[in-house]
Amino acid sequence: MSNEYRYGFRVFGALSNPRALVAWDRAFVDACACRVAARPGEESYLSAFCFGPDFRQYLRETGSVRGYDGATWARYVWFDVDRTSIRRARLDAARLVDVVAARYCAPEDDLLLFFSGCKGFHVGVPTALCGAEPSPDFHRDARRFAERIAELARVNIDTAIYDRARAFRAPNSRHPKTGLYKRRLTFAELCGLSPSEIQTAAQRPLPFLPPGLPGEIQAAAEADWLEAAAQQQQRKRATASFCPAADAPTPNGRVNALTTDFIRHGAPEGERALRLFAAAANLAEAGTPPDVITALLHPAARDSGLAPSEIRRQIECGIQHAQKGGDQ
Repeated sequence: MSNEYRYGFRVFGALSNPRALVAWDRAFVDACACRVAARPGEESYLSAFCFGPDFRQYLRETGSVRGYDGATWARYVWFDVDRTSIRRARLDAARLVDVVAARYCAPEDDLLLFFSGCKGFHVGVPTALCGAEPSPDFHRDARRFAERIAELARVNIDTAIYDRARAFRAPNSRHPKTGLYKRRLTFAELCGLSPSEIQTAAQRPLPFLPPGLPGEIQAAAEADWLEAAAQQQQRKRATASFCPAADAPTPNGRVNALTTDFIRHGAPEGERALRLFAAAANLAEAGTPPDVITALLHPAARDSGLAPSEIRRQIECGIQHAQKGGDQ
């Protein structure tokens, strides 16, 4: 079934540029190998997830990935370890790789390890280890799977990369701020090179071919994925039990369709904070207790990639706005 999910998108230059449909595997290998089609040396991105034929049709008809809500899949679950210093990020990334390798009996160099080109590292774990199949919730399952591993490793990861239509920096692409490349590292290099040595190595791209994918599912990885998927389904059921229908009457008013849509689907980057604020205000105006507002909105806001502190702030501001009658 995953063979049908071979489409992705690519962006050359700034993230505001158009998304172009690609065969994801070929585009990824082209980027790894520094082939001409990947335009090595430029800023470029590939979709973090892969899509089926319906995505191809959607992109052709709309010219955009915004609003796409179909099923997804991925060759790798990506981890983004970003810190204020390369030294701290390197230590955390190495600890994360240690946990994955030990837990799933996977040689470290069967994983994909990259210096991001700035102050972080990317780790790719093959989904062949856990036998994950495409689904409309695949991106959310991937997030929970990654969060579980990060918890075991005691490492903070960037959870914004698990948006359904997220663009993720391509291998051997050039970072627009630092001029350094997203460069592959061996595990020995990750652990043994100093930050300055890593930066020196990243002054030029490194052509390579991705390692072969695991031929067998690892029981521990499969169990972790199934647990992540079960937790996601449990959260959906809990949300559905609380989630008001669009324009449902409440003691003091109605919950509008935008609020219901946010609870069910979250919001894309660029709209997340405003949509969360508006949803909190709408629920408060409708007479929803603050603890219920938080229970309804926090999971969707978190899945959209907002930080916990920002989630709390926007919900509090939205409630205060409603309590003051919208006059502030």
